[in-house]
Amino acid sequence: MKYMGQDSPLVPGVKPARRPLTTTSFAILGLLSARPWPAYELTGQMKRGMRYTWPRAETRLYQEPKNLVAHGLATASTEVNGRRSRTVYSITPSGRRALARWLEAESAPPQMESEAVLRATFADAGSKDALLAALRGLRAHGEALRQQLGDQAADYLATGGPFPERLHLIALVGRFLSDYAELLQGWATWAEDTVAGWPATGPASAVPIPAEVFDLVLRRARRPPPGRPPDPDTTEPPTGR
Repeated sequence: MKYMGQDSPLVPGVKPARRPLTTTSFAILGLLSARPWPAYELTGQMKRGMRYTWPRAETRLYQEPKNLVAHGLATASTEVNGRRSRTVYSITPSGRRALARWLEAESAPPQMESEAVLRATFADAGSKDALLAALRGLRAHGEALRQQLGDQAADYLATGGPFPERLHLIALVGRFLSDYAELLQGWATWAEDTVAGWPATGPASAVPIPAEVFDLVLRRARRPPPGRPPDPDTTEPPTGR
């Protein structure tokens, strides 16, 4: 196996187009800071490692490394093995500096998407059975995610994973994802049990309103910041079945 010193541009005489850098750009740059990656493996690692925190279309993941090359933040070399060749991306010193600057900048607020929760928002336009089905699907998704994370955790404990030198950071994010999976499963279970007692999905005058939720939300909003004694009256929805 040998390397041909063919850095950017990817095609001789053709300069790659530059697009504005995005969060996806820096996610890929972060992977390149760990080690060089062939294009296919880089896309695969993004799909595996970021699918819970920063999922993106596969076509975008294939395109973005070329954009990093165009910005001078990465290089692309051709690795030849017999008759086959593949493009290998590596971070540049400028790329490491850009990544460090991005890490110092303020993060954008998180965003959440859930079709099941969206369906619950407008459930009064449909049937009770449809709402229950959406909630069961969300509960199943939370359970599946919990099991997937458990399998990954078992592998990390047994082998240290592919990046043992980054295990402390993987643990930080792993705790967040585990809590998120518990939230999905717990909320969906509570919502499913609540809706099961409704005769229909509306109007509000026809169903028992879980008014205690508003008291719970209010107590949570007024409870002390982390590090102070919690409100003893604050209760949580069930975590699962």
